[in-house]
Amino acid sequence: MKKIGFVIPWYGEKIGGGAEAELRGVVHHLKDAGVELEVLTTCVECFASDWNRNFHKPGLTEEAGIPVRRFRVRKRDTAAFDRVNGKLMAGEPLMPGDEETFCREMVNSKRLYRYIRRHGKDYGLFVFIPYMFGTTYYGCQVWPEKSILIPCLHDESYAYMKCFKEAFSKVRGMIFNAEPERLLAEKLYGVKGENFTTFGIGMETDWQADGERFRKKYGIEAPFILYAGRKDPGKRVDLLIRYYMEYREKNPGTDLKLVLIGGGEIEIPDGENIIDLGFVELQDKYDAYGAAEVFCNPSEMESFSIVVMESWLAGRPVMVNKACAVTRGFVEEANGGLCFGNYEEFEEGIKRLTEDIDEAERMGSNGREYVLERFDWGVITRKYLELFSRLG
Repeated sequence: MKKIGFVIPWYGEKIGGGAEAELRGVVHHLKDAGVELEVLTTCVECFASDWNRNFHKPGLTEEAGIPVRRFRVRKRDTAAFDRVNGKLMAGEPLMPGDEETFCREMVNSKRLYRYIRRHGKDYGLFVFIPYMFGTTYYGCQVWPEKSILIPCLHDESYAYMKCFKEAFSKVRGMIFNAEPERLLAEKLYGVKGENFTTFGIGMETDWQADGERFRKKYGIEAPFILYAGRKDPGKRVDLLIRYYMEYREKNPGTDLKLVLIGGGEIEIPDGENIIDLGFVELQDKYDAYGAAEVFCNPSEMESFSIVVMESWLAGRPVMVNKACAVTRGFVEEANGGLCFGNYEEFEEGIKRLTEDIDEAERMGSNGREYVLERFDWGVITRKYLELFSRLG
């Protein structure tokens, strides 16, 4: 098998982001399995940084054992991009030329595309992640017959752009994180067949959660609902807080708390009962899962949900938003929790999982078995090796 090139807008061992974390896991486990590979990326630091700034030096380096080849970005018209991006975020119709502007003024590197064109014969496949960035859109068009996408696709305005349909319908294959994502790609881009397949995301499974250790360290004795992730409206944490406050109002005798873990800022209306811990150490997060009565992911747009899987690995049940086809599908397949579509269902679910201890334990156990069977890194790595062997 020839060398595999993994293409992403930015790369780093410690930068945040779901797609970034997914790629790190993939390349490290494939490298350990003996696959020759490289990460091809720009010199930009991360998603939250200035996309015009070359933070890293260009060239080939080795980072935590992974060969990383970086390329300078070209200067972009930020104002022109923001104008079109604002329309997409607001769901407004685009004018002729807007899609071209979006792709052109996105993060891009002509040097990267030129390298892929000139050295394509040295690589068996190029794997691009995630879908909406210039590095994927332009990069996969250089050698479409060698291009595999890990799109991390959501049902959002960006996914419906005609330029993406034209480019992505020609690639060799796609790897999806969940079955609803594959069905969406089939609907939007007309892609199907054995090369367009659902793997999921690999999970580290060799850890233990100690709920008592978490309670002692943070002084939380009362039962609590747990949320872990970014605290912003896009993740619908505002909805979770609103429902929790209504729950307390309608159940005045409850001692149930809401514990938030993760970055970002959001208004906390009740600092006594809503405990915002911010970032915590990884083991503390694992222990928090074990201490929680139930984990809640209120997000409506997920292409996977690592935090749901982590809660299950800790043996705890979850509650997810019915509006998210991906997490709803996982919960229904695993019988590992409950779904809510309004406040009444939220209240009913919380009461059911906090009052029926046996059912909560059973659902948590179901979830753990579901993750171990499908998403252990050994399982996911074998799927990648089989696909690459067939295509390469």
